[in-house]
Amino acid sequence: MRILLAEDDEELNRALCFQLKAQGFSVDTCLDGEEALFYGEQNIYDVILLDRMLPHMEGTAVLSRLRKKGVLAPVILITALGTLTDKVTGLNLGADDYLVKPFAFEELLARIHCVARRPRTLENTRNISFLDLTFYPEEYRLSGPSGSCTLSRREAALMETFLRRKEQPLSRSSLLLTVWGPDSDVEEGNLDNYIHFLRRRLTTVGSSLSIKTLRGFGYCLKEK
Repeated sequence: MRILLAEDDEELNRALCFQLKAQGFSVDTCLDGEEALFYGEQNIYDVILLDRMLPHMEGTAVLSRLRKKGVLAPVILITALGTLTDKVTGLNLGADDYLVKPFAFEELLARIHCVARRPRTLENTRNISFLDLTFYPEEYRLSGPSGSCTLSRREAALMETFLRRKEQPLSRSSLLLTVWGPDSDVEEGNLDNYIHFLRRRLTTVGSSLSIKTLRGFGYCLKEK
Protein backbone atom coordinates (compact mmCIF):
# COMPACT_ATOMS: atom_id res chain seq x y z
CA MET A 1 0.00 0.00 0.00
CA ARG A 2 1.32 3.44 -0.93
CA ILE A 3 0.81 6.32 1.51
CA LEU A 4 1.37 10.06 1.24
CA LEU A 5 2.20 11.66 4.60
CA ALA A 6 1.88 15.46 4.75
CA GLU A 7 3.01 16.66 8.19
CA ASP A 8 5.04 19.81 8.90
CA ASP A 9 6.32 18.68 12.31
CA GLU A 10 9.61 17.20 11.11
CA GLU A 11 10.10 14.99 14.18
CA LEU A 12 6.58 13.56 13.96
CA ASN A 13 6.96 13.20 10.19
CA ARG A 14 10.12 11.14 10.58
CA ALA A 15 8.67 9.03 13.37
CA LEU A 16 5.46 8.21 11.49
CA CYS A 17 7.37 7.49 8.29
CA PHE A 18 9.64 5.07 10.14
CA GLN A 19 6.71 3.30 11.83
CA LEU A 20 4.67 3.04 8.63
CA LYS A 21 7.59 1.64 6.65
CA ALA A 22 8.19 -0.88 9.44
CA GLN A 23 4.61 -2.06 8.81
CA GLY A 24 5.42 -2.66 5.15
CA PHE A 25 3.92 0.48 3.64
CA SER A 26 5.54 2.49 0.86
CA VAL A 27 5.62 6.08 2.18
CA ASP A 28 6.23 9.43 0.49
CA THR A 29 6.48 12.45 2.79
CA CYS A 30 6.23 16.23 2.50
CA LEU A 31 6.27 19.17 4.89
CA ASP A 32 3.94 21.79 3.42
CA GLY A 33 0.61 22.17 1.67
CA GLU A 34 1.93 23.05 -1.77
CA GLU A 35 4.02 19.87 -1.86
CA ALA A 36 1.08 17.85 -0.56
CA LEU A 37 -1.10 19.16 -3.38
CA PHE A 38 1.56 18.44 -6.00
CA TYR A 39 2.13 14.87 -4.82
CA GLY A 40 -1.56 14.23 -4.23
CA GLU A 41 -2.44 15.33 -7.76
CA GLN A 42 -0.34 12.47 -9.13
CA ASN A 43 -3.23 10.22 -8.02
CA ILE A 44 -0.95 7.29 -7.09
CA TYR A 45 -1.70 6.87 -3.38
CA ASP A 46 -3.90 4.35 -1.60
CA VAL A 47 -4.25 6.59 1.48
CA ILE A 48 -3.30 10.23 2.18
CA LEU A 49 -2.48 11.34 5.74
CA LEU A 50 -2.98 15.10 5.72
CA ASP A 51 -2.15 17.46 8.57
CA ARG A 52 -4.75 20.20 8.75
CA MET A 53 -2.38 23.06 9.67
CA LEU A 54 0.29 23.02 6.97
CA PRO A 55 2.44 25.99 5.89
CA HIS A 56 1.88 27.64 2.47
CA MET A 57 -1.52 25.95 2.06
CA GLU A 58 -3.79 24.57 4.77
CA GLY A 59 -4.69 20.91 4.69
CA THR A 60 -8.37 21.69 4.16
CA ALA A 61 -7.51 23.72 1.05
CA VAL A 62 -5.33 20.86 -0.23
CA LEU A 63 -8.16 18.41 0.38
CA SER A 64 -10.72 20.58 -1.37
CA ARG A 65 -8.54 21.03 -4.45
CA LEU A 66 -7.69 17.35 -4.65
CA ARG A 67 -11.36 16.40 -4.60
CA LYS A 68 -12.17 19.00 -7.27
CA LYS A 69 -9.47 17.47 -9.45
CA GLY A 70 -11.04 14.04 -9.08
CA VAL A 71 -8.47 12.53 -6.70
CA LEU A 72 -10.48 9.95 -4.79
CA ALA A 73 -7.83 8.39 -2.55
CA PRO A 74 -9.02 8.08 1.08
CA VAL A 75 -7.84 11.05 3.16
CA ILE A 76 -7.33 11.00 6.92
CA LEU A 77 -7.06 14.52 8.35
CA ILE A 78 -4.63 14.73 11.27
CA THR A 79 -4.93 17.78 13.49
CA ALA A 80 -4.82 19.28 16.95
CA LEU A 81 -8.20 20.90 16.26
CA GLY A 82 -10.68 18.45 17.71
CA THR A 83 -13.96 20.34 18.06
CA LEU A 84 -17.11 18.98 16.47
CA THR A 85 -17.19 21.92 14.04
CA ASP A 86 -13.62 21.20 12.90
CA LYS A 87 -14.45 17.55 12.31
CA VAL A 88 -17.65 18.31 10.41
CA THR A 89 -15.84 20.87 8.23
CA GLY A 90 -13.14 18.35 7.33
CA LEU A 91 -15.59 15.58 6.57
CA ASN A 92 -17.77 17.87 4.46
CA LEU A 93 -14.74 18.78 2.35
CA GLY A 94 -14.25 15.13 1.48
CA ALA A 95 -12.11 13.65 4.26
CA ASP A 96 -12.75 9.98 4.97
CA ASP A 97 -11.64 10.12 8.61
CA TYR A 98 -10.39 12.56 11.23
CA LEU A 99 -7.69 11.87 13.82
CA VAL A 100 -6.92 14.29 16.67
CA LYS A 101 -3.40 14.74 18.06
CA PRO A 102 -1.96 13.28 20.16
CA PHE A 103 -2.83 9.78 19.04
CA ALA A 104 -1.42 6.28 19.39
CA PHE A 105 0.21 4.84 16.29
CA GLU A 106 -1.97 1.73 16.69
CA GLU A 107 -5.08 3.87 16.25
CA LEU A 108 -3.68 5.51 13.11
CA LEU A 109 -2.81 2.07 11.73
CA ALA A 110 -6.33 0.80 12.39
CA ARG A 111 -7.86 3.83 10.67
CA ILE A 112 -5.58 3.39 7.63
CA HIS A 113 -6.68 -0.21 7.25
CA CYS A 114 -10.31 0.81 7.74
CA VAL A 115 -10.42 3.48 4.99
CA ALA A 116 -8.32 1.31 2.66
CA ARG A 117 -10.87 -1.52 2.93
CA ARG A 118 -13.70 0.66 1.67
CA PRO A 119 -14.75 -0.18 -1.89
CA ARG A 120 -13.10 1.89 -4.60
CA THR A 121 -15.49 4.05 -6.53
CA LEU A 122 -16.42 3.43 -10.14
CA GLU A 123 -14.32 6.42 -11.17
CA ASN A 124 -11.20 4.70 -9.88
CA THR A 125 -11.89 1.22 -11.21
CA ARG A 126 -13.63 1.71 -14.54
CA ASN A 127 -11.89 0.77 -17.75
CA ILE A 128 -9.98 3.47 -19.62
CA SER A 129 -10.40 3.64 -23.39
CA PHE A 130 -8.73 5.77 -26.03
CA LEU A 131 -9.33 5.14 -29.74
CA ASP A 132 -8.73 1.40 -30.31
CA LEU A 133 -7.12 0.75 -26.91
CA THR A 134 -8.75 -0.28 -23.60
CA PHE A 135 -6.98 -0.68 -20.28
CA TYR A 136 -8.50 -2.68 -17.42
CA PRO A 137 -6.91 -1.34 -14.20
CA GLU A 138 -8.16 -4.09 -11.92
CA GLU A 139 -6.69 -6.81 -14.17
CA TYR A 140 -3.58 -4.98 -15.42
CA ARG A 141 -4.83 -5.93 -18.88
CA LEU A 142 -4.44 -4.06 -22.17
CA SER A 143 -6.76 -4.77 -25.10
CA GLY A 144 -6.59 -3.73 -28.76
CA PRO A 145 -7.70 -4.83 -32.25
CA SER A 146 -5.36 -7.84 -32.30
CA GLY A 147 -6.06 -9.16 -28.82
CA SER A 148 -5.01 -8.45 -25.25
CA CYS A 149 -2.04 -8.88 -22.93
CA THR A 150 -1.33 -8.63 -19.22
CA LEU A 151 1.03 -5.93 -17.97
CA SER A 152 3.39 -5.95 -15.01
CA ARG A 153 2.48 -3.69 -12.09
CA ARG A 154 4.94 -1.01 -13.18
CA GLU A 155 3.90 -1.24 -16.84
CA ALA A 156 0.26 -0.90 -15.75
CA ALA A 157 0.99 2.20 -13.68
CA LEU A 158 2.84 3.78 -16.58
CA MET A 159 0.14 2.90 -19.12
CA GLU A 160 -2.61 4.23 -16.86
CA THR A 161 -0.69 7.50 -16.51
CA PHE A 162 -0.46 7.86 -20.30
CA LEU A 163 -4.13 7.02 -20.83
CA ARG A 164 -5.41 9.39 -18.15
CA ARG A 165 -3.41 12.20 -19.78
CA LYS A 166 -3.76 11.08 -23.38
CA GLU A 167 -2.12 13.27 -26.01
CA GLN A 168 -0.58 15.41 -23.26
CA PRO A 169 3.22 15.81 -23.24
CA LEU A 170 4.55 14.19 -20.07
CA SER A 171 8.00 15.05 -18.80
CA ARG A 172 10.43 12.36 -17.71
CA SER A 173 10.48 13.77 -14.18
CA SER A 174 6.68 13.70 -14.00
CA LEU A 175 6.56 10.05 -15.12
CA LEU A 176 9.27 9.05 -12.66
CA LEU A 177 7.45 10.82 -9.83
CA THR A 178 4.06 9.34 -10.70
CA VAL A 179 5.17 5.74 -11.22
CA TRP A 180 8.18 5.39 -8.91
CA GLY A 181 7.56 8.12 -6.32
CA PRO A 182 9.65 11.08 -5.08
CA ASP A 183 11.88 9.03 -2.76
CA SER A 184 12.84 6.40 -5.30
CA ASP A 185 16.46 6.14 -6.44
CA VAL A 186 15.42 4.64 -9.78
CA GLU A 187 17.64 5.60 -12.70
CA GLU A 188 16.19 7.32 -15.76
CA GLY A 189 17.30 4.37 -17.87
CA ASN A 190 14.64 2.28 -16.12
CA LEU A 191 11.98 4.60 -17.51
CA ASP A 192 13.37 4.13 -21.02
CA ASN A 193 13.24 0.35 -20.54
CA TYR A 194 9.58 0.44 -19.51
CA ILE A 195 8.70 2.73 -22.39
CA HIS A 196 10.29 0.12 -24.68
CA PHE A 197 8.21 -2.61 -23.00
CA LEU A 198 4.98 -0.63 -23.44
CA ARG A 199 5.71 0.05 -27.10
CA ARG A 200 6.03 -3.69 -27.62
CA ARG A 201 2.73 -4.21 -25.79
CA LEU A 202 1.00 -1.72 -28.08
CA THR A 203 2.34 -3.58 -31.09
CA THR A 204 1.21 -6.91 -29.62
CA VAL A 205 -2.41 -5.76 -29.27
CA GLY A 206 -2.35 -4.09 -32.69
CA SER A 207 -3.09 -0.57 -31.50
CA SER A 208 -2.81 2.48 -33.75
CA LEU A 209 -1.44 4.40 -30.77
CA SER A 210 2.23 4.90 -30.05
CA ILE A 211 4.37 6.49 -27.37
CA LYS A 212 6.21 9.34 -29.05
CA THR A 213 9.57 10.55 -27.77
CA LEU A 214 9.69 14.30 -27.13
CA ARG A 215 13.40 14.89 -27.36
CA GLY A 216 14.83 16.66 -24.34
CA PHE A 217 11.50 16.53 -22.51
CA GLY A 218 9.66 13.23 -22.22
CA TYR A 219 6.92 11.26 -23.96
CA CYS A 220 3.37 11.49 -25.28
CA LEU A 221 0.75 8.85 -26.13
CA LYS A 222 -0.89 9.65 -29.46
CA GLU A 223 -2.03 8.14 -32.74
CA LYS A 224 0.66 7.10 -35.18
